[in-house]
Amino acid sequence: MSRVCEVCGKGQTSGNNVSHSKRRTRRTFKANVQKVSYIANGKVTTGYVCARCLKTVERA
Repeated sequence: MSRVCEVCGKGQTSGNNVSHSKRRTRRTFKANVQKVSYIANGKVTTGYVCARCLKTVERA
């Protein structure tokens, strides 16, 4: 499963892990996507939607 929202396109971003001694290593932040059926263009669609879009999109 690719962690990309089908409504807004939100996906994986990158940043740093910062230890107590302030050393930085690269890490990834994954989008919080859930499999849900929703209404898009008048049709019921099943797909992966991020948590923020779950609030705004019409559920089926």
